[in-house]
Amino acid sequence: MEKTSIPNSYRIGEVCQILPKDNPDLRGRSNCWCIVNKVNDFRCSVVTWDEELTVGLQYLKTFDYLEDECKQMQQISDRISKIYSRDMEKVAYGILKNLGEIKRSYLNLFEEKALTFLELELKKK
Repeated sequence: MEKTSIPNSYRIGEVCQILPKDNPDLRGRSNCWCIVNKVNDFRCSVVTWDEELTVGLQYLKTFDYLEDECKQMQQISDRISKIYSRDMEKVAYGILKNLGEIKRSYLNLFEEKALTFLELELKKK
């Protein structure tokens, strides 16, 4: 019997959750959200709070965000990436990791203040 392949329905800019299942390369990422930045037949390249990964479709689950919500998440991702790429205190990485695991398309007031604080600290360096 011939296998039929399901087309890749993900789109660039879509926000998804990583589902590590039995993939050891994704261990520790079960709570992470990611943004799709490349779409292939059976995989997507995604950006997480700390790196870019190539992930099989079976390891992704869409959050079904609206386009505006995806744009908000892209802005949050960009802000986190700018901070992460710098030499920071260990606690700062902990904050960024927690922001990389939120399950909504916005930051609450405390999260926004924490991210803004880290951005301001970067400007001082």
